Amino acid sequence: METNTILWLISALLLIAGFTGLLLPALPGLPLILAGLIFATWAEDFVYIGWGTIAILAVLTALAYLIDLLAGFLGAKRFGAGKHGITGSVIGTIVGLAFGLPGIIIGPFIGAVIGELYAQKDLHSASAAGFGVWIGMALGTATRIAIAFIMVGVFLLARFL
Repeated sequence: METNTILWLISALLLIAGFTGLLLPALPGLPLILAGLIFATWAEDFVYIGWGTIAILAVLTALAYLIDLLAGFLGAKRFGAGKHGITGSVIGTIVGLAFGLPGIIIGPFIGAVIGELYAQKDLHSASAAGFGVWIGMALGTATRIAIAFIMVGVFLLARFL
């Protein structure tokens, strides 16, 4: 098989895994998308895309992770989640992976509520904290998805303009 064909196949697999990883926390979606775009650039011998565009894509990747981290933290804090609630949401996310998409959506909320109940909060406060964690996570996910499409758009504009 030719080198270009192998590079294109690797690029496609990385992009598929990356877009899957935008919803599955077990996969690092944006870094996989970045890697897929770099492999596509490599397949074309860096003729159409330069290191400047790749640097922009890398900055977008880092920015998305920063926004994602802040969204989760601020959502949790805004609704009163403490360290036990945040830890519970992480554990809930991991356990939720075993139950597919419903587990990924509900797991962080349940984990945060259990964590807050463990910290001796009442059910109302614990539920509010769980909701805050879930809102922060949803905003972070929406941000990652939006930035992933921006990255692909930047790549395509650089490639075809």
